[in-house]
Amino acid sequence: MLRLSSYPARIPMTMMEYPMKKEYVPPHANRQNGNMTFYRWLFRSGHLPRLIISLLVILIVIPLITHYYLSKAEVAAPGKSSQLSLSAIQSMKPLEIKTHLEELYRIKESVLTELREIEEKRKSMQSQLNQYTKQIERVQMEISTSNGDLERVKSQIAQKVKEQEEVVERSQRHISAPKQILPNLEDNFDIAPPQSSARCRQHNCFDYSRCSLTSHFPVYVYNTQEASLTSAKIDSFVRTSVLSVLSTNPYVTFDPNIACVYLVIIGDTEDHGRTTNSIELESQLHKLPLWKGDGRNHVLLNLARNVSARNTLEHINTGRAMIVQTGFSESQFRPGFDIISPMLLGKESGFLVKQVPLQIPARRQYFISFQGVIGHSSGKTIDYVDENNPPLSRRLKADLRRTSRTDSSNDFILEELEKLKHLEDDKVYIELSCKKAHVDAQAVDASEWNLCLNAQSRRTILKESTYTLIVAPDDHIVSSTTVYTRLYEALQTGAIPVILGEHIQLPFGEFIDWAKVVVTLPKARVTEMYFYLKTIQDTDLLAMRRQGWFIWTTYLSSSKSVLDGILATLRTRLSIPASIVRDEPSPSIFHNESPPKTLKVEHMLPESDDVLPPAELPFPSPKYLRNFTSLSVSGGSIWNNPPGPFHLYPFTPFDPILPSDAKFTGSGLGFRPIGGGAGGAGKEFQESIGGNVPGEQFTIVMLTYERETVLLTSLQRLMGLPYLNKILVVWNSPEPPNTDIVWPEIHVPIKVIKTKKNSLNNRFLPYDEIETEAILSIDDDAHLRHDEILFGFRVWREARDRIVGFPGRFHAWDLNNKNGFLYNANYSCELSMVLTGAAFFHKYYAYLYSYTMPQAIRDKVDEFMNCEDIAMNFLASHITRKPPIKVTSRWTFRCPGCPDALSMDDSHFQERHLCIQYFTSIYGYTPLVYTQFRVDSVLFKTRLPHDKQKCFKFI
Repeated sequence: MLRLSSYPARIPMTMMEYPMKKEYVPPHANRQNGNMTFYRWLFRSGHLPRLIISLLVILIVIPLITHYYLSKAEVAAPGKSSQLSLSAIQSMKPLEIKTHLEELYRIKESVLTELREIEEKRKSMQSQLNQYTKQIERVQMEISTSNGDLERVKSQIAQKVKEQEEVVERSQRHISAPKQILPNLEDNFDIAPPQSSARCRQHNCFDYSRCSLTSHFPVYVYNTQEASLTSAKIDSFVRTSVLSVLSTNPYVTFDPNIACVYLVIIGDTEDHGRTTNSIELESQLHKLPLWKGDGRNHVLLNLARNVSARNTLEHINTGRAMIVQTGFSESQFRPGFDIISPMLLGKESGFLVKQVPLQIPARRQYFISFQGVIGHSSGKTIDYVDENNPPLSRRLKADLRRTSRTDSSNDFILEELEKLKHLEDDKVYIELSCKKAHVDAQAVDASEWNLCLNAQSRRTILKESTYTLIVAPDDHIVSSTTVYTRLYEALQTGAIPVILGEHIQLPFGEFIDWAKVVVTLPKARVTEMYFYLKTIQDTDLLAMRRQGWFIWTTYLSSSKSVLDGILATLRTRLSIPASIVRDEPSPSIFHNESPPKTLKVEHMLPESDDVLPPAELPFPSPKYLRNFTSLSVSGGSIWNNPPGPFHLYPFTPFDPILPSDAKFTGSGLGFRPIGGGAGGAGKEFQESIGGNVPGEQFTIVMLTYERETVLLTSLQRLMGLPYLNKILVVWNSPEPPNTDIVWPEIHVPIKVIKTKKNSLNNRFLPYDEIETEAILSIDDDAHLRHDEILFGFRVWREARDRIVGFPGRFHAWDLNNKNGFLYNANYSCELSMVLTGAAFFHKYYAYLYSYTMPQAIRDKVDEFMNCEDIAMNFLASHITRKPPIKVTSRWTFRCPGCPDALSMDDSHFQERHLCIQYFTSIYGYTPLVYTQFRVDSVLFKTRLPHDKQKCFKFI
């Protein structure tokens, strides 16, 4: 516009110059010339006015028209209110205003109606959306359940396929029984006789054809009245106790046709063999109806009751019959064939609780004691006047090279014992001039050291002695009643026997490891004896004392233990397994004619979001897999550890495990490795049981007493628990359950057992319904999550000889009285017990608790109605010398809101204090062992990559 307004000033000049311009200006002329040409063209052609008018129309008229029509459109548009200025409204007539308002109300109602319809549609669509969401969740849950069922079915199918393969493999490994299981009497094989009976050994004098491996070792006992061998009467105690014990022995048979061995009771006699006629005795032996000319498989029991018992069989031709007695001469004893047996010095069975010696303290009042008088006088008087030689000189004495070996050795020992009496560092009790015990001089070898006084006075000294000396007779004596009597009294009182004379043979020495019980030295080392004994530490000393007490109670203490040991020796030689330990019957509380009411439990919601494996079909643990190999491979361990070799157990926690690579190269029967052997965590870990032993399950034993509601809730909570085989509810109440109770029906059988009486010992009975090695003992009010139970089970599988549980407790020293331990349930970093109200243990311990543990302990549990868990912890620690294992951080396990249990009584803790002290007196020491750790899952609190999962999320 500005440039256009300057054009009129130039018009005249341009018009005057225009006619004068004649030449053509090309298009590519400069810009100034071009602009001037365009201006001339506009003015000359008359286009400029028209252009100005067009621009004015476009810039002014068209916007006004557009604004007008847009305003009209806003007023006419439905649903929108017209905006009028205040001046416009004032200029409107009332009728127009009314019309306009009515129009606005109409528009408002229309909008509200549309909004209501839209809201209804929204609500309807939201309802449909919620329904679809619920349907989606339901379908997802059904899919999840179906997937779980599918996985469960797949697992069961895989398990069945694996079981079928294992059954086939086991059938191929089946050991066939020998051809002759129970032979007839006429089936004796002819055995090439040795050159003399003195050369008899097991391989050339025993008829194995009568003793099949599966014969169960039948033993026939001759009637002492029908088979009277001499005019001298058998000692009444020997006869009655032996017959009484054998009458209840599981091996004894009354049919001689099927017998493996034949027992003949010879003595001890009432006069201890003084009037026994050797010729008559030999003649009567050969006349026995089953003697068959050589006495094969006959066992002659010449069991001594008194130190004066004579060796009546020494000069008798016993053929191929075994001799079982205490005293043997070297010329008579046939190693590996004859049996050196203990004397019958105890009761018929058992022993008194007050006889248990205290194992503690390790060092007693007397360092060593000895009471004895040499059997004959050497004519030499010993005076302790050698001031130059210190006590216990190590040099060998010239006396050992004297002509009279007996005199020199005994005089040499006598001299050293005199020196021991003058020790200053330790207190000793040496009595060399005591009054002799009343014995038959003809029955005792001249080289024996006679006993002093009576048994009671000797035991009084032994109870205060750390060691006691036993001097063996000369080497022409293999064993003697005098040596055995000293050994018996030493072990009975807890004194460690020190035997001078390494040639001496001890009872059942073929299988008992006496090196763990006695110190044996050559007589020549009597000068070094004190030095050697001082080097023994308290740990070894107490271990020997504890082992000695086990040997005494198991093999020496009574007539029953002696006879059981004799038969066990014969049976072990023949590789015949022991009799099967009995299971406790499991009678149901319900009558067959009135079964309980049941209700199937739906799948329980998990208490944690761990992905646990599906439940398996129940299957039992394999039994009696090591019937024969246990004798050959573990025979020494069986004989020298509780409970001894007298019973065959279906399984033990001490069975050996395979190397890791063996289960992948030919020995994988029953194993379920993690990830097939590749390992893993999370899902892979939970899919397989893994571990070092084949797959297995566990049985829950739940004790209850008149708390039906709590019980039923606990049973329902176990629905779907993996690796569960069965639930046994021990109904401790004398009254049967109410018939209106609806029992839950879960994925495994629930057996409710009727008990004979209300006893906490019922918790640990080895019921025949328990078909697994693992037992989870749990109270009816214990509240454990499934993942906690599974973790405890996995830990137990790696420590099968331990109690593995959740709440920990410990025994604390009584700082006030300083005379024993007290029970303590406070928080502590050191534990020694886990409560069996929620603990895993091996069924083996149920057998030991019920049949081997001293009855006095079970009686005390019944008396207090308390302490059964302490008793089980004492037992397991006594057997293994190991502490229990606590898992997870739980310190209690009671369910919230459950009724109070017996443990809430004020007297509960006082009784548990007394239990610990009483059990200690029964064992002679406190077996409990401390531990300062608990077990959690491997990846617990471990930072993992995002693509990895933990074994257990909360454990």
